[in-house]
Amino acid sequence: MFHYAKVCLEAFGYVLPEEVVSSADLERELAPVYRKFGLHEGRLELMSGIRERRFWPEGTLPSDASARAGRQALERAGVRANEIECLMHTAVSRDFLEPATAAVVHERLNLPRRSLLFDVSNACLGFLNGMLSLASMIELGQVKRGLVVAGESSRQLVRSTIEQLLKTPRLTREDLKVAFASLTIGSGAVALVMTHESVSRTNHHLTGGVVRAATEHNHLCRGSEDTGFGPDASMTMRTDSETLLIGGCVLAAETWEDFKSTLRWSNDDVDRVYCHQVGETHRDRFYDAIGLDPAKDFATFPFLGNVGSVSLPLTMAMGIERQPPAPGARIGMLGIGSGLSCVMLGVRW
Repeated sequence: MFHYAKVCLEAFGYVLPEEVVSSADLERELAPVYRKFGLHEGRLELMSGIRERRFWPEGTLPSDASARAGRQALERAGVRANEIECLMHTAVSRDFLEPATAAVVHERLNLPRRSLLFDVSNACLGFLNGMLSLASMIELGQVKRGLVVAGESSRQLVRSTIEQLLKTPRLTREDLKVAFASLTIGSGAVALVMTHESVSRTNHHLTGGVVRAATEHNHLCRGSEDTGFGPDASMTMRTDSETLLIGGCVLAAETWEDFKSTLRWSNDDVDRVYCHQVGETHRDRFYDAIGLDPAKDFATFPFLGNVGSVSLPLTMAMGIERQPPAPGARIGMLGIGSGLSCVMLGVRW
C-alpha cells in the first residue's frame, strides 16, 4: 500500500492522431475471413463497443508522440523544462530496445542533464507504475518536479494482425478469436507533470493507492518478440479475452476492497472514476465486480479504442477537461493490465 501527503498532479497533456480508422473499415478488409465463417459486418463494434480508433502517420515513433504530449503538459503546468528532475517513458511501444525511449524524449524536450530518466514497462499499467515511482521520489524529497509520458502506436499491430488472418491457409475460429483483441487497439500520447506540494499550483493531491497481482494468468495475453516500431516491424498478439476478463474482474474486486480500506473510502465517497479502456463488456463487468455506479465513469473506448498504457491517463485528461471535477472531489484511477496486475490510485481534487 502507498500513502502520500505531499504529491500533486499539476497538468496533463495529450495528443490524438488525426487518422481515424473505423471498425467498419477493418471489417471490409477482413471480408474474406468474415465470409469464411459466416460473420456479418458490425460484429467488431457490437462485441467491443469500439466504433473507431486512431493511427499515427507512417514513420511516427513513440518518442515523437510522447514528446509532443510532454511539451503540452509542461506548458499547461507552467513548469519550465529545466525544472524537471525525473522523466519516465511508460508505454508498451518503444523506439528500439536500446537506449531507453526516455532518452530520446529527454533530448526532444531539452530537459536538464541532471534529471533522472528511464523507461517503465508493464503492459497497460506502465503509466500508473510510473506515477507510483515518481510519487515516492517526490514524497521522499528526492525530486520536486517530474514528468511521466507515454506514446502508443497501434498501426503495426493492427496491420500485422489483418495480414496474418488473411494469409493463414487453414484459419480457424480459434485463430480469429485470439486475434480479436488486437483489432481494438488504438494510438495516442499522454503526459503528466507531478510536483511536490510546496511548488504546486493546483493542490490536486495524489493521496495513495494499492497494487495487486495474479500472475498465474500471465499466459492469457502475449505479444510477439520485441522487434521495435519502425516501418518494417511485424508483431502479433494472442489474447484469451474471455478468461482474461474473468480473472481480471476477480483481481479488480480484491484490489478494490484493499483500496477502500487503505484510503478509508467507501463506494459512496468516490465522485469520479477513470479506468483502463478495453471495451463495453469489460467496462460493465468491471463496475459490476467492484459494486460501483458506472455513471461515475468517463469512457473513451468508443472513439479511441484500447490505447494501452495511454488509455487510463488520457481518459482522465479528457474527462477533467470536459467535465471539471469540483474542488475536493475524490477520484479513482483504476488500472488493470495483462500479466495480470492491478493498480488503483486515489486523488483528492
